[in-house]
Amino acid sequence: MCWKTLSLLGFLITNLWIIFFVLLVLVPAFQRASLNAARRSLLTRLAQKLNSQVITLIHRQEVVSFLGIPIARYIDIDDSEDVLRAIRMAPEGTSITLVMHTPGGIALAASQIAFALSSHKGKKTVIVPHFAMSGGTLIALAADEIVMDPHAVLGPVDPQFVEGNQSYPAVSVLKIAQYKKLENMEDRTLILYDQANKAVEQTEAIVRKIMQGKYDERVIQNVVEELV
Repeated sequence: MCWKTLSLLGFLITNLWIIFFVLLVLVPAFQRASLNAARRSLLTRLAQKLNSQVITLIHRQEVVSFLGIPIARYIDIDDSEDVLRAIRMAPEGTSITLVMHTPGGIALAASQIAFALSSHKGKKTVIVPHFAMSGGTLIALAADEIVMDPHAVLGPVDPQFVEGNQSYPAVSVLKIAQYKKLENMEDRTLILYDQANKAVEQTEAIVRKIMQGKYDERVIQNVVEELV
C-alpha cells in the first residue's frame, strides 16, 4: 500500500507541470463559459420580463484569473454585424431592447445600426448601464426610450481622424480656422480641415435623419449643438 502511494506521489510530482498546464487552460475556459451562460440566462429572463427581444452591444475587457492571479485578458465584443442582423430579423411589431456598453467605434457601423433600429416598426428601448460614447450615443438617439443608470453617461458624437498613432476630433481641426487664416495653412492641414468639415456635416445630417419624426426641430437642433 505504501509502495503504491509513493508511486502515485512520484507520478504526480513528475507530471506536475502537465497538470498545472491543463488547469491553466481549462479553468479560464470554464470561467468564461460559466460567465457567458449566466449572462444568457439573465438576458433570457430580461426578455421574458420586458416581453421584448433583447440584443446586446457590449465592448469591454474581461479578466480571467487562476488561484486569484490574473492570467488572461480578452475583449468581449458583440460584433456589429450580429447586432445589425438581429435587429433586421426581429418581426414587425416586436419591441427591441438594446443593452449597450461601448466606447464607440467605426462611424459607418454605428450609423447602420442606428438606421436599422430607427426603421424597425416596434418600440425601441436602449439600456445604458455604464456608458455609450460616440457611435453608441448615435445608436441611442435612434431609440424611442433611453434607460440609464443615474451615473451612466452618453458622449459626444464626434468624428475622429486617425493619423499614425494620433487621433484628432474633427471639431478640433475646424477650430484651427479661428487662429489661422486658410491661406496660411499647409496643404496637409487644409486637406484635414476640408475632411473635418465634411465629417461634421455628415454626422449632423445623420443625427437629424435619425431623430426626425420623433422630436421637434428645436429639440433636434439642441442635440446637434450639444453632441456633434
